Amino acid sequence: MNGSKVGQTIGKYKILELLGRGGMAEVYKGYQENLERFVAIKIMHSFLASEPDFLRRFEREARAMASLNHPNIVGVYDFDIIDDNYYIVMEYVSQGTLKEKLEAMANKGERLPLQAAIRYTLEIADALAYAHSRGMFHRDIKPANIIINERDAAILTDFGIAKMVSGPSHTATGSMIGTPAYMSPEQGLGKPGDLRSDIYALGVLFFQMATGRMPYDADTPLGIVMKHVNEPVPNPSDFNTVLPAGIREVIIKAMAKNPDDRYQTAHDMARDLRAAVRNSNAADLTGALPAALLQDRPTPPPARPDTTPLPVEATRLAGAAEATQVAGHQATQIAQPRLDRTQVVAAPER
Repeated sequence: MNGSKVGQTIGKYKILELLGRGGMAEVYKGYQENLERFVAIKIMHSFLASEPDFLRRFEREARAMASLNHPNIVGVYDFDIIDDNYYIVMEYVSQGTLKEKLEAMANKGERLPLQAAIRYTLEIADALAYAHSRGMFHRDIKPANIIINERDAAILTDFGIAKMVSGPSHTATGSMIGTPAYMSPEQGLGKPGDLRSDIYALGVLFFQMATGRMPYDADTPLGIVMKHVNEPVPNPSDFNTVLPAGIREVIIKAMAKNPDDRYQTAHDMARDLRAAVRNSNAADLTGALPAALLQDRPTPPPARPDTTPLPVEATRLAGAAEATQVAGHQATQIAQPRLDRTQVVAAPER
């Protein structure tokens, strides 16, 4: 793992402080003097550079990330390679992640207000609909990859990162990159994910925000994955008795075990959620949400095929300590014959 870069200058950027560390990269706050702006700099861990074809994948995915232009997707300004530092420069958002927000509320015995859960879900669904229509799938939707900005809007980050690090050695060793708590059943069974896997993960996140708890829990990352595969979707109304029926049904459909039974697009999920809010007769919801947010969006063009799909065997379970809500777990490898002998690599996020 890279040593701290704080105090160094990489290219045009002065490294000021470490913001976070995960299994694939470290994120720093930086300063770009010539434009007088703060930036976020994601520096990939140096061991990734030894992966066959990593340079090509890094450049391809960084360019694809930079091509996305949506108010709820973090902007990518630059990328480069200097002295074996593979880095991506993004807009700096100072307010922190949704993960931090949810943890702070849980520590106080509270859950996110339902209107906030709906707003964040709609914003992320709109971002996914936009990205999916351009052939970009996220593959690791979770609270740590969602930034809350100064306007209390949800901003999705890390598009392309999972695919960037999915080299041949990951496929050969059967590693998985993703987070057990948000992993779709098809990914857990060793099948390639697609845009509907993103929709499943968003459904899990919406469940978490609306109820204050995860739909599945277990003692190990593998246990979490197998519950996603085998157990029925819990009724979110069992944990939030005031949840309107229409909103409950959106969550349940987004989390359908069979991808064909799920929403087929993020646009469809957002459309049904907007309708559920409008039809809920809950003044505290409709009155608290911006009218513009509840207006239906135009149907985006069909999703372009992703020409280099990421097989689940090439997916590492990043952030598994977070997903199982067990603090302090060290990286582990767990044999799992139910998953075609795939290894689950659980790495703490920070």
